[in-house]
Amino acid sequence: MKILVTGSTGYLGARLCHVLLRRGHSVRALVRRTSDLSDLPPEVELAYGDVTDYRSLTDACSGCDIVFHAAALVEPWLPDPSRFISVNVGGLKNVLEAVKETKTVQKIIYTSSFFALGSTDGSVANENQVHNERFFCTEYERSKAVADKMALNAASEGVPIILLYPGVIFGPGKLTSANMVARMLIERFNGRLPGYIGSGTDRYSFSHVDDVVEGHVAAMEKGRLGERYLLTGENASFKLVFDMAALITGTKKPNFSIPLWAINAYGWLSVLISRVTGKLPLISPPTVTVLRHQWSYSCDKAKLELGYNPRSLKEGLEEMLPCHYDE
Repeated sequence: MKILVTGSTGYLGARLCHVLLRRGHSVRALVRRTSDLSDLPPEVELAYGDVTDYRSLTDACSGCDIVFHAAALVEPWLPDPSRFISVNVGGLKNVLEAVKETKTVQKIIYTSSFFALGSTDGSVANENQVHNERFFCTEYERSKAVADKMALNAASEGVPIILLYPGVIFGPGKLTSANMVARMLIERFNGRLPGYIGSGTDRYSFSHVDDVVEGHVAAMEKGRLGERYLLTGENASFKLVFDMAALITGTKKPNFSIPLWAINAYGWLSVLISRVTGKLPLISPPTVTVLRHQWSYSCDKAKLELGYNPRSLKEGLEEMLPCHYDE
């Protein structure tokens, strides 16, 4: 099949392009003129454009059977928060309209986020959870919740879309905002993050990037139109992640916890520095707000319907750490 991948130069998107090519599909990658193409396989067809540029998107969709819409701004904080809406909401709107205009596309596989469902705070949620919209930890979360509603409305109107919700993606490879676990572990091992984060009561659903890629391909092959699928994994705290990392690398565990108020103060300082340097901070106040909540999910539906088979957190870290331990 002819497949368009948006977000193709991102951490998830590039690996998805590789797998689709290995499965014998023809892949067209939507890329910007300024994009780093180093992670893309040479066999992909390049379509220059942007999800915020409707005409370039319709041109990219032309003749395609499937669209994987994986493009998104994935940051806890940006100096211009309006960009989250323009890319994450406006980009999806453009994809939906471009598909209607193109008429050849049989299926849209939309990469959402667990943030679109909202925090769980003591429970383990499934695909039935809908964001309560009473509060948003980050503008990214707000934009994904708005886009989620748009995608569900499109599905109810007969648009052939499948919604996927990865957890906290981690694994070897590019150190982007989408690979937060690797970035935090590097901070941990080089001494810039000497202790645990908070009290260890946080919970996240950790997903290995290659499992999420396989989940995307399975959704294309087996997923039911209009359905939501959580592509999550083991629910754990960052304290457990740090402990596992220490065990795997033979290093010492942290012997103290950094309280969230101190991390929050560091976050505000990092934001001030970011406004001067232009380099986005690893920690910001919205990140700390996320850390005050729990994000635990069940991927049983994806296991049953898609054959999704996520590896354990320990297996994933054992694979990832040799790639990043010395950085």
